[in-house]
Amino acid sequence: MEAKSGTGKIAYSLITLVIIVWIMYLTQSILVPFLFAILLSMALYPVARIFERWGMPRVLTSILCVLIAIVVLGGVVWFVINQVIQIGRGDYNLGEKFNQIVTVIIQFMTEQFGLETTDLWNQLRESSMQVISNITSYLTVFFGSAGNTIANAVLIPLYMFFLLYYRIFFVEFFFRAFQKTPEVKIKATLERIYSVIHSYLFGLLTVMVIVALLNSGGLLVLGIENAWFFGTLAALLLLIPYIGIAIGSLLPALFALATKDSAYYALGVLVWFQIVQFFEGNFITPNIVGGKVNISPLIAIIALLLGGKLFGLAGLILAMPMVAVTKVLLDASDEWKAFGFLLGEPSDKHLDKGARKRLLKKIGIYSFPLKKGKDGG
Repeated sequence: MEAKSGTGKIAYSLITLVIIVWIMYLTQSILVPFLFAILLSMALYPVARIFERWGMPRVLTSILCVLIAIVVLGGVVWFVINQVIQIGRGDYNLGEKFNQIVTVIIQFMTEQFGLETTDLWNQLRESSMQVISNITSYLTVFFGSAGNTIANAVLIPLYMFFLLYYRIFFVEFFFRAFQKTPEVKIKATLERIYSVIHSYLFGLLTVMVIVALLNSGGLLVLGIENAWFFGTLAALLLLIPYIGIAIGSLLPALFALATKDSAYYALGVLVWFQIVQFFEGNFITPNIVGGKVNISPLIAIIALLLGGKLFGLAGLILAMPMVAVTKVLLDASDEWKAFGFLLGEPSDKHLDKGARKRLLKKIGIYSFPLKKGKDGG
């Protein structure tokens, strides 16, 4: 009976999860701006507290925080769009340069591997020319859709204002909704969620500034035009873990390939960006963000794929903070704590040679079906 009850409980939980995800998908036009508003409100909460300590009324502090967010985000968007327009107006002859690159590649393949220039190669060159010639229209369509997204994002400032203005009201809701849970535990969970999100946002912002400086500095040394734009864009793409850094390094490399006389410039861009990525992943981010956002890389990749499938580009950006909050909630539940452990990043003790032996000993198994001399790792 207990096994059936446990199976039924799991099935009920899975059905509930599917229904929740389905509702999220149907309401994404409302939910996505709301989720972004929550993140921005939590990021600006310390600023609101400072204004209130100065004696400002809460309604005024909430309005000021919303205006700060609009100015900062608007400035970033303006910078990116303005730089793209300037690059588009520049006399770089990108179409002709890429055509020359494709021709060189075809000649190399023909000479080194004995391949003949067939209709397939000609079609490849013609297709490449067509893509490059239409790049302006592609950018227009892209930023047109981005403009529609920005137009719809009028909901975000509105949500932010009410989240900041009514924040005490919302906090009391959680205490009322979980009356059977000790108040100390609710308070600790809410503080943990705020700490994780706050650390993630400000840690990511600090990392982005450092990476932007390093990227731009390397591009300036290499003599790549629009170095600050490409360096900053690559840093902004850190909002999309794992994927963004690859895109951010590919764009300036292609630009260098098209605007420089030697392919070594593009190679130098790729090498430098890989060096920056190495230091960012192994030294900068761990020391700034620390262990407060402790998510397994495997879970992070799955979350990115699911977030992209659910919400598109917005889902890629929201995936990590949503998983981080989910982990905090699971850790706070005695029933689902094991799943919170599963979302976390394995520690060194789970990866060394003696991990299996320690685990079996911990769960009370002392006989090992191993050959003599093996340590059970």
